[in-house]
Amino acid sequence: MRERLFKLVGIVVLAGSFVAGWLLMSYQQFVDIPMNLAGGGTVVLQVNPGSSVTAVARDLQRRGLIAEGRYFVWMTRLRGKTGSIQAGEYPITAGMTPSQLLANMVAGKVYQYAITLLEGWSFRQMMTEIAGNPYLRHQLKGLTAEAIMARLGHEGEHPEGRFFPDTYHFPRGLSDVEFLQRAYRAMAQRLEQEWPMREAGLPLQSPYEALILASIVEKETGLPGERAQIAGVFIRRLHKGMRLQTDPTVIYGMGLEYDGNIRADDLKKDTPYNTYTRKGLPPTPIAMPSGEALHAVLHPAGGESLYFVSRGDGSHHFSASYEEHECAVKRYQLRSRDCSHPNFRAE
Repeated sequence: MRERLFKLVGIVVLAGSFVAGWLLMSYQQFVDIPMNLAGGGTVVLQVNPGSSVTAVARDLQRRGLIAEGRYFVWMTRLRGKTGSIQAGEYPITAGMTPSQLLANMVAGKVYQYAITLLEGWSFRQMMTEIAGNPYLRHQLKGLTAEAIMARLGHEGEHPEGRFFPDTYHFPRGLSDVEFLQRAYRAMAQRLEQEWPMREAGLPLQSPYEALILASIVEKETGLPGERAQIAGVFIRRLHKGMRLQTDPTVIYGMGLEYDGNIRADDLKKDTPYNTYTRKGLPPTPIAMPSGEALHAVLHPAGGESLYFVSRGDGSHHFSASYEEHECAVKRYQLRSRDCSHPNFRAE
């Protein structure tokens, strides 16, 4: 009887060892083998605030990403991470293992959405883009520009040009306030880096004046390689006390009255932004300048040119005298070949 009992116990122990060994091997394979992404690509897993590990594992199994939800629960408990999973959206990509997914959820490496703010955009254009994004949490809709700046912690500042154009990544649910604060800091940091490295003798009294001029250069530039040349023209005009006479400032001053065309009467109508009627810089930037435009303004190209006119292909013809400039205007704007200035070279 005792011998039979010993045999039975031995069989049970052996079977238990076999089952335990099989479970251990199966569990280890689960931990290190990539999850099942049918067709490849990326799947986003939503972990809601307060979700249990069991609920997460159940969701993974229901979606066919893992075969055994209990293994995911075991892995989390064995590693002591049960209370460490953070809420958010987590991307599951081809080749990712359950172990890697858990590490990402513990570290809070959530799925990132993106918004691109384009250089040359106005504050109005930027806010339209932000207001239309479904992944941000909107707290600024309906507020005036002044109220928005106050919410950002910069009451009394004009918003134009204060935000750095770039592609920003963010998790779902980030507030538009936090998003704009980040873009504001990026521009402030770029100015802080560039201003101390400026060339000596520039007719700019502050980083804000550099920001204003950079916004004009941004709007006037068709080819990136011409930024420094255009900046050089404006710097020389400021040195000489000449009016900047740049159309983008006039257009900005027209506001919603601008219908896509600028006429002779518009150039004569005085506004704080009309650089045909007023000397010096306009009171604020007129758009978001790129880092390259800021650099160009603080490191302008040398030379003698005081004028430029568009050739119609994005590039410009630069002239040192008004007579040569008139000749270029006839050639490129009026399409006249009656241009005989000795310094003019058609390109």
